[in-house]
Amino acid sequence: MELSKMVRSSRPGVNDLQKEPLAEDEISVFFNKFNEAMTSGDGEAMAALWAVPALVMSDDMVRAVRTSESVSAFFANSNEQYNERGIVGSRPEVQHLDWLTDKIVMVEVRWPYLDQDGHERGSESSTYTLRRDDAGDFKVQAVVMHGEIEATSH
Repeated sequence: MELSKMVRSSRPGVNDLQKEPLAEDEISVFFNKFNEAMTSGDGEAMAALWAVPALVMSDDMVRAVRTSESVSAFFANSNEQYNERGIVGSRPEVQHLDWLTDKIVMVEVRWPYLDQDGHERGSESSTYTLRRDDAGDFKVQAVVMHGEIEATSH
């Protein structure tokens, strides 16, 4: 699905900047960098994509992220936990995108779990609140983890 078909904002005062291809491209580039850092276990690269403080939550937990060092430590070698399950890759699949303001966007992303043959072995999804920092770069400010879905057998 094309990202541009999912862009919407019904909020008053949100201008048309978010509808420009540049903003859509930036979000795609952002999540491709996120994917590369996650699947390679590069904690420092992942930390560069987060604002602090940030918040991560799911049905079972809420965690405040206070420092870039804690982000880096959490994601360092994150790929190993997936590799142990036979998962060697993923790709960001944007499901929904909603501009809340000119600088804040909520993006629901599905992450399929891919094995060495490129077959899907389940997935997880999360909704990310991204905010442009003073330099104009998107950073993760909050995440709601929706959970994992196991692959159905054929």
